[in-house]
Amino acid sequence: MSSKTASMTGPAQIEATFSQAKEQGRAVLMPYFTLGYPQIDASLDIIAAVAEYSDLLELGIPFSDPLADGPTVQHSSQVALENGITVRACLEKTAELRRRGVSTPASFMSYYNPILAYGLEQFVADARAAGVQGLIIPDLPPEEAEEIARLCHEAGLAYIYFLAPTSNDARIKQVTQRAAGFIYLVSVTGVTGARARIHDDLAAFIGRVRAQTTTPLAVGFGISTPQQAASVGQQADGVIVGSALIDAVNKADDKPAAAAAFTRSLRDALAS
Repeated sequence: MSSKTASMTGPAQIEATFSQAKEQGRAVLMPYFTLGYPQIDASLDIIAAVAEYSDLLELGIPFSDPLADGPTVQHSSQVALENGITVRACLEKTAELRRRGVSTPASFMSYYNPILAYGLEQFVADARAAGVQGLIIPDLPPEEAEEIARLCHEAGLAYIYFLAPTSNDARIKQVTQRAAGFIYLVSVTGVTGARARIHDDLAAFIGRVRAQTTTPLAVGFGISTPQQAASVGQQADGVIVGSALIDAVNKADDKPAAAAAFTRSLRDALAS
């Protein structure tokens, strides 16, 4: 991250990342990984390795009731909590990543309850100080997000909204009018997790949203292979991969190396 980029607001940094990737003729790659998994310090080594081949990062703050997540991410969150990870520790470890030189723009992914318990205003301020650019809250509908979205805007963070294939035109209009940074498109109705195929209706869904906005659109949930990433990357501005990355880490002895190799395979597929 250049000094010029570092001085930008979170939304501007994120949007600049999408613009740069577009100039290179490819979609943005944004891996998700759970802070604190499989051990607290090991998660930092894995995220640092992943960052080498990533445009953006999604850093998961573990929660005991992750309703939007499938078995893989649920398990990683439970293990991280058993390891003693907390919201405060996630903030501290993210700041440590920045001190280690990891400059890839990042967003926290957290459910609402941990942030509410921490204190909305304090969390947003501490998140900005820790070095993230955005905030993603999957269980907070737009109608209830006005306060934290305002706090994010005032702090220079991007508040990221979700849209799903079930979103009607009114919901799409509501989100596109408020969006900053990018819009997170859920590829399927269901939870996170690697899937064997991408839903046939994804292109139509992306088209419905694109008709109402120029804000970058990133697709997540269910993308598990480089081939799937390449296919989605031809339709959307960004590709988000989480469960498949955690699966790759789980299978390996050298977890940072495995994470880097898998992320690089996704990045290569998007660039081809």
